[in-house]
Amino acid sequence: MYFDTTYIAKYYLNEPESAALRGLIRSADALYSSVWAIPELDCVFHRHVREGAITARTGRALALLFLNHVNDGLWKLLPAGEPLLRRAGAMAMSAPSRVFLRTADAVHLTTARDLGESEVWTNDRHMLAAASHFGLIGRSV
Repeated sequence: MYFDTTYIAKYYLNEPESAALRGLIRSADALYSSVWAIPELDCVFHRHVREGAITARTGRALALLFLNHVNDGLWKLLPAGEPLLRRAGAMAMSAPSRVFLRTADAVHLTTARDLGESEVWTNDRHMLAAASHFGLIGRSV
């Protein structure tokens, strides 16, 4: 299963859909994302610190826990080198003008497509809407 960073964050934070997502994760054979998720998730934790939802200490602990989970193989992160970034850019440029596409979304969607996934899991409405342009089904719990 391929998860974007918003869904990875829900695993570590108590947000709407977190309980359902944790159940989905327990049922998965393998969990994939892009290495792009590392700085993105750190920024999510930083935002929660800035907004007062968690302490700085908790934010650092969650970031370390995620990296430990990566090292232990819970999350399998795929590289985002120049060839992938070029493919993501080309997909963005070929998208119809009605498709709202952000850089991270294009990277995640291209990574999932390159991996051979048929679905991508996210709660990001723009990414869900753009998934079909990448030949993927956008899924949400």
